[in-house]
Amino acid sequence: MSQSNVIRILIADDHPILGQALTMFFQCEPDMTVVAHAGDGKEAVELFCQHQPDVVLMDLQMPQMEGADAIATICNNYKQARIVVLTTFDGDEDIYRGLRAGAKGYILKGAEPNELLNAIRTVYQGHKYIPPSIAAKLAERMDKEELSDRELEVLRLIAKGKNNQQISTDLKIAESTVRFHANNIFGKLNVSDRTQALVTAVNRGIVRL
Repeated sequence: MSQSNVIRILIADDHPILGQALTMFFQCEPDMTVVAHAGDGKEAVELFCQHQPDVVLMDLQMPQMEGADAIATICNNYKQARIVVLTTFDGDEDIYRGLRAGAKGYILKGAEPNELLNAIRTVYQGHKYIPPSIAAKLAERMDKEELSDRELEVLRLIAKGKNNQQISTDLKIAESTVRFHANNIFGKLNVSDRTQALVTAVNRGIVRL
C-alpha cells in the first residue's frame, strides 16, 4: 500500500501496556501505523504538534492534562485534527465533554476490535463515529440542566469530603451561599443529599473521586 494511504495514528493513554498492545494490533493492518504514544495529556499535545498524525486515539483520564483539555487544545490550534476518544468512561458528561472539545468519534475500550478499526477509518475519511449507545447518552445529557462553574466548584469540594464551613472558607463565600449552591446542585441532579449527589456525579462523569 502507498505510504500516502496509510493512516498515521497517535495513541494517548497513560497505560503503557495498552499502548503497546494497540501498536501491535495496528501493525497487522496494512493501512495503519502508530507514529507515537503519549503517556499524558500534555505530551499528547506536544506529540501532535511534532508528528501531525492523521488520527489520535485519546483517553479521557490522564495525568498532567485531562483528555478533554488536550483535545480542546489540539483542536483550537489544528482545525483539521481528527480525534477519537477511546476510554472506559461512558457517563453522559464524559461523552458531552469529549465531543464538545472537538473529538470526532467516541468509542469504549470494551468495544470489538473491528469496531475500533471502523471508527478510525470513518474519522480518517472526515466523518463522525458515534455509536448508537453513545448518541443516546449524549441526547440524554442535552436534556439535563448544566451545573454552573460555581456549582461545579462546590461539588468538587464536596467530593473531597469538605463540609459547608470548609467550602465557605476555601471559596471565600458565606456558608449560606454554599448551602444555596448545594441545593441547586441537588435539584439539577435530581437527588436529595450529598451522598446521592456524589454517586450521580461520578456515574455521569461530572466529577472524579
